[in-house]
Amino acid sequence: MAAAAAVGPGPGDSPEGPEADAPERRRKAHGMLKLYYGLSEGEAAGHSAGPDPLDPTDLNGAHFDPEVYLDKLRRECPLAQLMDSETDMVRQIRALDSDMQTLVYENYNKFISATDTIRKMKNDFRKMEDEMDRLATNMAVITNFSARISATLQDRHERITKLAGVHALLRKLQFLFELPSRLTKCVELGAYGQAVRYQGRARAVLQQYQHLPSFRAIQDDCQVITARLAQQLRQRFREGCSGAPEQAECVELLLALGEPAEELCEEFLAHARGRLEEELSSLEAELGPSPPAPDVLEFTDRGGSGFVGGLCQVAAAYQELFAAQGPTGAEKLAAFARELGGRYFVLVERRLAQEQGGSDNSLLVRALDRFHRRLLAPGALLAAAGLSESATEIVERVARERLSHHLQGLRAAFLSCLTDVRQALAAPRLAGKEGPSLAELLANVASSILSHIKASLASVHLFTAKEVSFSNKPYFRGEFCSQGVREGLIVGFIRSMCQTAQSFCDSPGEKGGATPPALLLLLSRLCLDYETATISYILTLTDEQFLVQDQSPVTPVSTLCAEARETARQLLTHYVKVQGLVISQMLRKSVETRDWLSTLEPRNVRAVMKRVVEDTTAIDVQVGLLYEEGVRKAQSSDSSKRTFSVYSSSRQQGRYAPSYTPSAPMDTNLLSNIQKLFSERIDVFSPVEFNKVSVLTGIIKISLKTLLECVRLRTFGRFGLQQVQVDCHFLQLYLWRFVADEELVHLLLDEVVASAALRCPDPVPMEPSVVEVFINLSLLMQEAELRGSPSLAMWLVNGFQLLYVGDALWYEESVLTTMDIIHDGFGFMLAFGDLVWVPFTYSLQAQFLLYHPQPLGLPMALLICLIKAIGYCIFRGANSQKNTFRKNPSDPSVAGKLGLLETMGVSHLLPYFYVLYFTALLVHREARDEQQCLRKYGHAWQEYCKRVPYRIIPYIY
Repeated sequence: MAAAAAVGPGPGDSPEGPEADAPERRRKAHGMLKLYYGLSEGEAAGHSAGPDPLDPTDLNGAHFDPEVYLDKLRRECPLAQLMDSETDMVRQIRALDSDMQTLVYENYNKFISATDTIRKMKNDFRKMEDEMDRLATNMAVITNFSARISATLQDRHERITKLAGVHALLRKLQFLFELPSRLTKCVELGAYGQAVRYQGRARAVLQQYQHLPSFRAIQDDCQVITARLAQQLRQRFREGCSGAPEQAECVELLLALGEPAEELCEEFLAHARGRLEEELSSLEAELGPSPPAPDVLEFTDRGGSGFVGGLCQVAAAYQELFAAQGPTGAEKLAAFARELGGRYFVLVERRLAQEQGGSDNSLLVRALDRFHRRLLAPGALLAAAGLSESATEIVERVARERLSHHLQGLRAAFLSCLTDVRQALAAPRLAGKEGPSLAELLANVASSILSHIKASLASVHLFTAKEVSFSNKPYFRGEFCSQGVREGLIVGFIRSMCQTAQSFCDSPGEKGGATPPALLLLLSRLCLDYETATISYILTLTDEQFLVQDQSPVTPVSTLCAEARETARQLLTHYVKVQGLVISQMLRKSVETRDWLSTLEPRNVRAVMKRVVEDTTAIDVQVGLLYEEGVRKAQSSDSSKRTFSVYSSSRQQGRYAPSYTPSAPMDTNLLSNIQKLFSERIDVFSPVEFNKVSVLTGIIKISLKTLLECVRLRTFGRFGLQQVQVDCHFLQLYLWRFVADEELVHLLLDEVVASAALRCPDPVPMEPSVVEVFINLSLLMQEAELRGSPSLAMWLVNGFQLLYVGDALWYEESVLTTMDIIHDGFGFMLAFGDLVWVPFTYSLQAQFLLYHPQPLGLPMALLICLIKAIGYCIFRGANSQKNTFRKNPSDPSVAGKLGLLETMGVSHLLPYFYVLYFTALLVHREARDEQQCLRKYGHAWQEYCKRVPYRIIPYIY
C-alpha cells in the first residue's frame, strides 16, 4: 500500500509526487485486497514495500502494531510531518474505501446476474424433464401397438410375400414371351437404346433356360431381331451421326449387343477423324490468300470451340467406351490426337505468324491465352499425346519471335532517329531561322529511344501477367525474363546500338557519302550518356518489371557501360580525325597549289587561314553544345605569343647585339635541332578525352601537323617565307584559346615557320611590327566581309598603329641609344616586351573592334586625331632630342623642349606630374576597390579592414 511510503519516510528521503506514487499505490492496494481475502503471507509479503514481513511498523505486514507505529512516528517525525502523514493517510483510506465499495458493487451486480441466470436455467430444465417423461411414455405405447399389429399380420404377410413372388415370376414370363414383339416395335420406332436394354435384361435368363423348347424359340427370335438391330446401328454409325455423342451412343449400343470392340474402336476413330478434319479444313480455308484473314482472337475461338472441343468429346467418349482395351486402346487414341493436334498446331502457328508484324501484343497474348486454356482439358485427357506441352512450346516460340520482332523494331527506331538527325543536319537553313541545335537533336533521339524501349517492355510484359494462363510456366518465370527480355531484347539492343554507332567510324558510308561529323559527335555523346546513367536505369527498370527467377548468368551493368564508353571514345576519336582531315585538306591544297618561289610580297593573311579559324570556331561551338569545357593549363597574359621561329630570333639577336655574336651567322638548323631536344614530344593522335578542349586540341594538332609536313615539301622564296610568317601569326592569335595547352600551338607554328625558313634560299623574315600591321589589316578586311565596310574606329586603330610601326622603323637608330639597350641589355624585359606584350597589344584593339563594334562619329574621330597628332609631336620631338643628347650632350639643338624641362628644376609643376598623377590614380582605385569589396563581402571585409588598417602606405595611409 502507498500509505506506508508516504506516512513514514526516512529523514533523508524526499517525498515523491502523486504521479510517481500512483502505480505503487495501486500495486499495494491490490496486496491489501489479497490480505483481506485470506491469501498466503508469502504472496502478501511479495507485494508489500517493507523488506521485513515481521516489522510491527509495516502497514502492509501481517504483524502490524498500531501503537508501536504511532510511538515511532511521534519520536521520529516533527509536527508538520505528522500532520502531512495524517492528511495523506486519510486521503489514501478514502481512496481505498472508494475502491473497495466499487469492487463490492461490481461483484454484487455480477452475483445478482448469475443468480437470475441460474434460476432461469432451473425453470427451463424442469420443463424439459416433464416433456422427456411424456415422450418416454408415448414411445412405450407405440412400441406395444407395433408389436400387437406385427403379431396379428404375421400370417397374412407370409401369404402376401408368396403371392408377390408368384406375380413377379408371371411378369417375367410375360416379359419373356412379349420380348420379340417389344424388340420389333422398338426397332420400328427407332428406340434402339430401349431395345438393347430389353435384350440385356432377358439375355441371362434365356441363356440359362435355353434347353427348354419354349425359351429356345424366344431366344432364336430375339437373336434375329438383335442382328437386324445391330445392322441398323452400324448403318447409322457408318452414315454419320450429327455429333460425337450420337456416335458414342451407337458404339455403346453395339458394344452392349456384343459386337467386337477392336473393330468398333477403329470405326469410331475413323468417323471422328473425318469430322475433326472438316474442322481443320474450315480453319485452313480461313487462312487462304483471297478472303481477309480473320481476327486472331476469333480464329483461336473457332479452333478451340470446334476442333479442340470436338477432340475433347472424342477423347472422353473413347476412354469411356473402350476403357477395357488397355494400353493398346490408349496408344491408338494418343496417336490419333497427336496427328490431328499437330495439324491444328501448324494452322495456329501459320495464323500467329501473320501477327508478328504488329506492334501491339495485347490481342496476340489474349489469343495465346485462350489457345493455351482450351488445350488444358485435352492435355489432361490425353496426357500421352503431349498436347499441352506442344501448346506451351508454341506459346514460347511466339514469345521468342515477339522478342526478336521488338528487337528489330528498336533497331529500326534507332536507325529512323539517325535518319531524322541526318535530314535535320542536311536541311537548308532559311534566312533568319536557325535549325535545331545538337543538344535538341540529342534530347529528341534519347527520349525517342527510351520511349520505344519502355513501350517494348510494356508490350512483352503482357506475357507474364498474372491473369494469363501460361505465365506461371517455368519458361516465362525464368528464361523469358532473364535471357529473353533482359539479355535478348535490352542488352541485345544496347550492343546493337553500339555496333551501329561504331559502323559510322568507317570512312565511306555504306549507303554512299561520308558520315556527317555532327552525327558522330551526337552519337558519341549519346553513348556517353548511356554509359553514365541510361544503361543502369533501363536495366533496373527491366529487373523491376520482370522479376527474374532464373539463376543463369546475365551481363553485368559495368560490362555494358564499358562497351558504351569505348564506343563513345571511338566515335569521338573518329570525329576528331574527320574534322582534322577536313581542315588539313584545306591547308594542304593551299600549300601545294601556290608558287611560293615567285609569290608577291605579303599584303594580307590568306583567305584559307581565315577559313581555318572560322571552321575551328564553328567546331568549338558545335562541340560545346554537347560536351563540357574541360581543363586547361594556366594561361599566361600573352594570349597570342609570337611565333617567329628560332631562325628569326637568331637574326634579331645578331641585329640588336652585334658585339655578342660571332662573325659568321649562327647555323639555324643547329638552333632548331637544339630547340627540339628541349621541347616535349607532340603526340598528334593522342587519346581524346570527353571534353571540348581535348577535342579541339586533337583537331588543331592534326591540322597544324599537316601544315608542317606540307611546308617541309615546298621551297619558299623570301616573300613566301614572309607570307607563312604572317599566316602562322594569324593562326596563333586565334587557335591558342581552343587548346588545353597553348604551348602546343606555339611549338607547332614555330616548327612551321622554322621549316619554311630552312626551305628558303633567301630567308629574310618580316619585321615583327610589319607582321602586326598585316594582322590588323586582315582584321580590317574581315570586318569588311562581315559588315560590308570597315568601321571608322577600325580605320583609326590601323592608321595609328601603322604610324607607330613606321616611326619605329624610320627612327630605329634612336632605339639603340636607349637605356634598355646600353645598360640593361637583352634579357627578360626585351624578350617578353618585344615578343609578347607588344604583339599582343598591337592586335588586341583590332580584335576587340571586330567582335564588339563601337560606333564612332566624325567629330569624335577628328578630336581623337587631333589629340593623337599633338601627342605624337611631343613624343617624337622629345625622343629625338633625347637621342641627340645621348650621342652629343653639347649639341646646340638640344636646348629645345628638353632644355626647358631641364631648367625647370623643382620650381615648376611639370616634373611632379607623374607623382601627382599616379597618387590620384592609386587613391581613386583604392576607394573604388574598397567600395566594391564592401558590397561583395560585407562584414567579412570590415573584419579584414580592422586587421589590415593601412590601405597603401604602411603607418601613413
